[in-house]
Amino acid sequence: MNIFKLEEYLAQYEFSAPYLLCCSDAESFSMQEMIEMADPADKDSWNHLRLSYTESKGLPSLRYQIASTLYPTLDAKNTLCFSGAEEGIFCALQTLCVPGDHVIVLTPCYQSLLEVPKHYGCDVTAVALKEENDWRIDIDAIKNVIRPTTKCVVINFPHNPTGQVITQSELQALVDLCALHDLWLFSDEVYRLLGQPSSPWAKPAAEMYPKALSLGVMSKAFGMPGLRVGWIACQNNELLKKIEQVKHYTSICNSAPAEIISLIALKNSDQILARNNKITADNLALLDTFFGEYSDLFSWVRPQGGCVGFVNYKKTEPVDTFCDRLVKECGVLLMPASIYDTSTNHFRIGFGRKNMPESLDKLKKFLSNKSL
Repeated sequence: MNIFKLEEYLAQYEFSAPYLLCCSDAESFSMQEMIEMADPADKDSWNHLRLSYTESKGLPSLRYQIASTLYPTLDAKNTLCFSGAEEGIFCALQTLCVPGDHVIVLTPCYQSLLEVPKHYGCDVTAVALKEENDWRIDIDAIKNVIRPTTKCVVINFPHNPTGQVITQSELQALVDLCALHDLWLFSDEVYRLLGQPSSPWAKPAAEMYPKALSLGVMSKAFGMPGLRVGWIACQNNELLKKIEQVKHYTSICNSAPAEIISLIALKNSDQILARNNKITADNLALLDTFFGEYSDLFSWVRPQGGCVGFVNYKKTEPVDTFCDRLVKECGVLLMPASIYDTSTNHFRIGFGRKNMPESLDKLKKFLSNKSL
């Protein structure tokens, strides 16, 4: 496989740069905060937990909670847990995609959504979201590239890196198109329920279509990437079994402590999401002011979902150079568009963390001291 550009970039700076202004997750929680949220039964489970192997599919009570909290028309047998969303992507797309298949992927995207099908011998067509269309999904653009060999469509909403969402009517149109051509739909939904969409959230794809897979994780909207717990929901249990058999060659099973903390978090999802949505809303208000003040340098399509946005750097200076100067001179990390194999002069900015205002102040200081 090709080098994973995003992970290589973060490995270089994430634990050394003091001001992370590109992070793609919500504010994290301490272990003490999570244990204090536990009901008596879960606290007892935590206190008496054995550090043994866990079920490959995931803790039954966790799978039940995932379904009841996020996919109410499905149940525990329609969910399969993984060690993070990345493992879910890897195992699912390896199962779905065989040499000779054609796969359609919306871009820009998290690199593995493109790379895994390519690695396993698929012909991949990238359908780029366009800024002039406010980064919205274009159903006709997908329709126009479907072939007799097309096997799967891969989407990601709320979208990383633009923060755009998919509406219920847009998702229904895509589901109808996939059903017409008997295609699988892989829907990366790791930011769902985080953000301020102008219309109600679309349903999870897995609830709408028997051949849809919905990817979720504790890392993004819930702000718990250290747990390394993700999942896939799907109505097709035969496919989930095949994906589980691939998992037997990767993590085998999840961390027992992480599963209990995930269970506690999902039982308190309303409280957790309300806290994280307030942080992102407050930070977005600061960014609204910032982009108004620096409209000569930057523009963006205001994100509706998730906690990242894609900012256009208007100067002729390459954005990679700008980001490099910024992190080396004042320790503020942004993510240039080249990480997404995109040649535009954009960078990803993150606004899900409590210390974003401090990072933004450092960026302002950098801009005031430079002739741009």
